[in-house]
Amino acid sequence: MTSIGIGVIGMGWMGTVHSRSYRMVNDRFHDAGVRARLVICADDVAHRATEAQEQLGFAESTTDWRRVIDHPEVQIVIIAAPNFLHLEMVQAAAAAGKHIFCEKPVGRSPQETAEIERLAREAGVMSFVGFNYRWAPMVQHCKNLIESGKLGTLTHYRGRFFSMYGSNPNGLLTWRFKQGLAGSGALGDILSHVIDMSHLLISPIQRVVSNRHTFIRERPLPIPGQGTHFSLGKTGDPTGPVENEDYVSALVEFENGVQGSFEACRAIFGPKCEMSFEVNGTAGGAKWNFERMNELELYLPDPEGLHDGYTTLLGGPKYPGHARFNPGDGIGIGYEDLKVIEAHNFLMSVAEGVQRSPSFADALRLAEVQAAMIRSWESGGWEIVRRL
Repeated sequence: MTSIGIGVIGMGWMGTVHSRSYRMVNDRFHDAGVRARLVICADDVAHRATEAQEQLGFAESTTDWRRVIDHPEVQIVIIAAPNFLHLEMVQAAAAAGKHIFCEKPVGRSPQETAEIERLAREAGVMSFVGFNYRWAPMVQHCKNLIESGKLGTLTHYRGRFFSMYGSNPNGLLTWRFKQGLAGSGALGDILSHVIDMSHLLISPIQRVVSNRHTFIRERPLPIPGQGTHFSLGKTGDPTGPVENEDYVSALVEFENGVQGSFEACRAIFGPKCEMSFEVNGTAGGAKWNFERMNELELYLPDPEGLHDGYTTLLGGPKYPGHARFNPGDGIGIGYEDLKVIEAHNFLMSVAEGVQRSPSFADALRLAEVQAAMIRSWESGGWEIVRRL
């Protein structure tokens, strides 16, 4: 049994999710021949670091993230810190020969993502990115259907991510709304998932035309060291300017000829977390929505026309990865279960010495699409996706 030491940087929501996932992976994938060991966690807020150690089972905790990278028992460094810290942390981890998991967006800009990819590649370390929606069993089943030809030749793809987290004008002006700290807004934060899903299911993208908009241009200032992007201020509080976009739309053309459209918005009322797609081919179609992640709507024509329409498939152990969590049809799995599957795949990548996806190279392909979208914002026209 191979034991792999885990160090986590940033013990906010995502850092704790990753920690629980690496603890749970030992149970759900007990037969994998690999075990994760929680060695050390770091957060610049001291009580969050110590609470994480006590509650999640780390052997050590610290307020200095460099200690995680320097720790001799850590093989995998998980970066769950704000975007503006990613480059410095990846640079240090790569130089130390550590394998690196980084939450998306990997870089604040396409160029920064390219630099991060180069650092890991030249250091010869494994990398992984938090595009967790791709691991949903019903998404993997849809991928299998596409690859087997069940939907015929693909023709259309529509991807969306609508989230309410920025819909309240009293939502605090946290780092996510600042260009220098986060980079782009909806483009990097949530449309990145949409692009990744399309790369998984369809093909690389060859050209795009895109638009952006910011609906809420001022937000209440946060108290330093307090609040998340879910926290609220009050009407009349001092405000500051929002520096990146709330909304992005795009028309896309894939390399295999499929025509598509993307939308993402962080300031919309109605959808809570609608990360979704629709795909159509010459022999059928499929729809998936994370808000109902244990379902897949599938259309396969009925030759007699008596039962012609979408059928809702319910998740169960016959679909990829589901049986690791429960044995029954219609008994759903949840968001953190996807992170457990994600953790398993990165552990196996490190243990086997074979890079699995999504890696920093995949993040770079995605960033090249984002770069074309940014150019389209300026030109107002179609832009070719170019290599960085």
